[in-house]
Amino acid sequence: MTKHNFKIGLFGIGLDTYWPQFEGLEERLNGYLAQVEKKIGSYGAGVLNLGLIDNAEKAFTAGHDFKKGDVDVIFLYVTTYALSSTVLPVVRRAKVPVIILNLAPENAIDYKSFNQLNDRTKMTGDWLAFCSACPVPEIANVFKRSGIQFHQVTGVLNDDVTWLEISEWVEAAKVAHIMSHNTLGLMGNYYSGMLDIYADLTLQCAVFGNHIEIIEPDELTVLTEEVLDNEVKLKVDEFRKIFEVDSTCEEIELNRAAKTAVALDKLVDQYKLGSMAYYHKGTGNANGDTMSSIILGNSILTAKGIPVAGEYEVKNAQAMKIMDSFGAGGSFTEYYAMDFEDDVVLMGHDGPGHLAIAEGKIKVKPLQVYHGKVGSGLSVEMSVKHGPVTLLSVVESEGKIFLLMAEGESVAGPILEIGNINSRYRFSVGARKFVENWNNQGPAHHCAVGLGHISSKLIKLAKLLNIEAVKIC
Repeated sequence: MTKHNFKIGLFGIGLDTYWPQFEGLEERLNGYLAQVEKKIGSYGAGVLNLGLIDNAEKAFTAGHDFKKGDVDVIFLYVTTYALSSTVLPVVRRAKVPVIILNLAPENAIDYKSFNQLNDRTKMTGDWLAFCSACPVPEIANVFKRSGIQFHQVTGVLNDDVTWLEISEWVEAAKVAHIMSHNTLGLMGNYYSGMLDIYADLTLQCAVFGNHIEIIEPDELTVLTEEVLDNEVKLKVDEFRKIFEVDSTCEEIELNRAAKTAVALDKLVDQYKLGSMAYYHKGTGNANGDTMSSIILGNSILTAKGIPVAGEYEVKNAQAMKIMDSFGAGGSFTEYYAMDFEDDVVLMGHDGPGHLAIAEGKIKVKPLQVYHGKVGSGLSVEMSVKHGPVTLLSVVESEGKIFLLMAEGESVAGPILEIGNINSRYRFSVGARKFVENWNNQGPAHHCAVGLGHISSKLIKLAKLLNIEAVKIC
């Protein structure tokens, strides 16, 4: 969806005074830096490696190079002691988030071999290769006094735990990049009286960097009128491959949904949409026919990485896009009942679901009425795949945005077979405490659900965006 590639800036730091004093030290540290570059690049990111920056003159140049290189985030690899003046000019000019890599080359110094070198110059050179922790307080002090936000990874160069954390920073930065180039389409208007979902669109753009395209429902209706019969047939065939279509679904309804789905594809292409939120009453006109046949097409779009939120829920469209960008899914949901016998929360929603995270085949059923909405038509029925899940809400409060999250489990058990999305979720704190703690944060009543426990990644994303993250469980 974007011609601007995600790129990571990388540089190491050292002190040029050391190189003539300690033979082989500079080459050794450059070798460590090359390992870091190769590993970060293996996570699917372009890496601009400026090498060892070891004096102020190189630092000024590096700041310009990172700015010209259009990097999204900088990894600062602290290889040995270095002056903070070799760091500040780089980061200050680049003006992107910085992550300090405080990585020792090994778990510990081999004290016995070290002390048997019998050459204090060689001993000092060897010690300096383990000296990554030394300048970090100095760098942190200068960053704090300069108002520069920074994050840290402290560990060992070739340690799996260390690289798991670094990989999450890379992934979070990649999602921030995706969000900042995303076009969110808003079609229709708010559900009247649903005050919690009203959003500050300017604030959303300011925090996430995305573009918002306001779209009239009439635009989609016009596109449906231009759909050809063979396009409808191909889309119905696609429905039957993807869904388990109930025998009570009439052919006329399948064709109606297919026509709207084809038009949706064209609308997405026209505006280059990466996500969408929609709602429209459409009472007694052509738009009513369009909006009552939109669920299947929107579900397919959601599964293809273009999440669609109903009820014009802007904040939840953002949450769904975040979850989907992490590869976790991101299906529209809300909790609507509690099962105190099994200590689970029942969650689901009408409208589009994320087909890629469904438990088993997704069913299509006809509804004689869309509760709380105008019209009737086809709907999807599914449960979220059993196993670990994460809930995410993008919350607006007191003029700020924060991320609210919870980790739980999607569990087997009876659901309401009413042609909607329905799942059962269990939380470590119990159903009662989860609901109370979640409500206390004041989110809108919708949220996004995705597969896996990814709160550590979401927290890193929040840090890169310089917003708060709250984890309930």
